[in-house]
Amino acid sequence: MSDEQVVPRVQALGYVGIGAGDVGAWEAFATSFLGLELRERDASGALHLRMDDQVARVIVEPDGGDDLTFTGWEVAGDAALAELAERLRAAGIPYATATPEECRARHVGGMIRCADPAGLATELYWGGLVDLAQPFRSPRAISGFETVGKGLGHVVVIVDDFAAAMHFYRDVLGLRVSDFITFDRRGTMVTMAFMHCNGRHHSLAFMQLPQSAKRLSHLMFEVRELDDVGRTHSLCDERGVIVTKALGRHTNDRMFSFYCQTPSGFELEYGWGGRIVDDATWSVETHFTPSMWGHARLNQEKK
Repeated sequence: MSDEQVVPRVQALGYVGIGAGDVGAWEAFATSFLGLELRERDASGALHLRMDDQVARVIVEPDGGDDLTFTGWEVAGDAALAELAERLRAAGIPYATATPEECRARHVGGMIRCADPAGLATELYWGGLVDLAQPFRSPRAISGFETVGKGLGHVVVIVDDFAAAMHFYRDVLGLRVSDFITFDRRGTMVTMAFMHCNGRHHSLAFMQLPQSAKRLSHLMFEVRELDDVGRTHSLCDERGVIVTKALGRHTNDRMFSFYCQTPSGFELEYGWGGRIVDDATWSVETHFTPSMWGHARLNQEKK
């Protein structure tokens, strides 16, 4: 099925869930280091974190798995959600309609749940709650995050079956291929697929790896100003945050960034200047190295 035939489609990566063994460490990391705002800590102890005026973009739940637990993909409205539900049914993918209580827990108007081929809980929703009466206020002096029309950033996940993941995300959910990178990843040749659903170069990337300990390779947040990357990088020693990949610029999305280790052990990319996709003129490419320069791996003994 060609990309042009896929309608409707998800339009943004709206939120993610993380299961954390140390929620307290995550609170300090997310607020004083990354610059997210703690909106609330619910009755279960989960953190609901903001990066813009949407009430929650990151939900960190008490869970010893220390991994990605769910993704939330935004659609235009209830009609689009109903059409996507029909696409899931036609593809033989089980799904469940969320209860009003479950929607309130995610701060959304409506939602259905399914799982991707690797078993990752996948939530499709409309009507994300926005609070303009209490606008986003970062605990740090940063410019803010690039989210308008783009969603929270991107996730890079490990999948069991590359072809099955491509079918689910492209042919069912309607993401489009941006490009591919084929490279040597610590002695194993892998191919990564990068997929977009709006102007952001990719909201999702995936690769098939044998015996991966975690589902999530990394999560990326994009800030509005280059200096915010530098300021945050300079905080690493002060906050005791391990830099896992040095400053660099990627080949495909042109992101200027560095990578650090989260309290859950997976990486977080903190970047600026990502490339914008225009579907009218975009051509899919294949790259053979992830970075134009930099991004040297550091502290390999920690990973």
